[in-house]
Amino acid sequence: MIELEQPPHQNQLNPTFSSNFLSPGLIIAILIISIWAISLGFLISLDISHLNCLLLMLLLLWQTFLYTGLFITCHDAMHGSVCPYHPQINHFIGKLCISLYGLLPYQTLLKKHWLHHHNPASNLDPDFHDGKHKNFFAWYFYFMKNYWSWGQIIAVTIVYQSLHLLLHIPKANLNYFWVIPSILSSLQLFYFGTFIPHKEPIGGYIQPHKAQTIKRPIWWSLIACYHFGYHEEHHEFPHVPWWQLPEVYKMGKNFS
Repeated sequence: MIELEQPPHQNQLNPTFSSNFLSPGLIIAILIISIWAISLGFLISLDISHLNCLLLMLLLLWQTFLYTGLFITCHDAMHGSVCPYHPQINHFIGKLCISLYGLLPYQTLLKKHWLHHHNPASNLDPDFHDGKHKNFFAWYFYFMKNYWSWGQIIAVTIVYQSLHLLLHIPKANLNYFWVIPSILSSLQLFYFGTFIPHKEPIGGYIQPHKAQTIKRPIWWSLIACYHFGYHEEHHEFPHVPWWQLPEVYKMGKNFS
């Protein structure tokens, strides 16, 4: 059963270890991080010259899926649902995931994400277009400009060169399993989490969330973007973790 009431305010949370420490959200987060790390370690050590194109593309897409999982876990941490009764652990997981994802600053994302929730599809929404960049790619580049900085690009470049020169990881492996998956993941997250849910529908926005749900079979919703397509449900109940959104959607259908 999903608890649809808002969780306790952060100031009321018990910072000490308790039976709530190993929450389902924390276990799932650790699982995603572990699978991503093991997979990346294995893939960057492969001799990809012996892989056919189809297998190479499948491995690239698999790693993209795991990168998306890192961001979705960080996103849940921003809503306090990774480890609800231990905010320090919750935000540590969020910082770890977004650092592994692309060396992005967690606190900056946290502030901007809540601006998005409080002002969806408006000029105060950092995720929304500026009224001109409405098509997919124009909006995507405008969106990314709000989150990337030259400092982060330089930092990623330094890490890339260090992995290649110091650990002797082939650039091809880094490109296929570290660089390209993160870029594809950003496109995936933008498409399913911003462009489709928040572009203005023909009949106009539905208040107050100005968000639409992408109705897909549950298995496809998971593969597409960790159920991020259940976006109206996410805005209505932002503390509900990604893996419970299909149940919230079903409950909404049953009561509609």
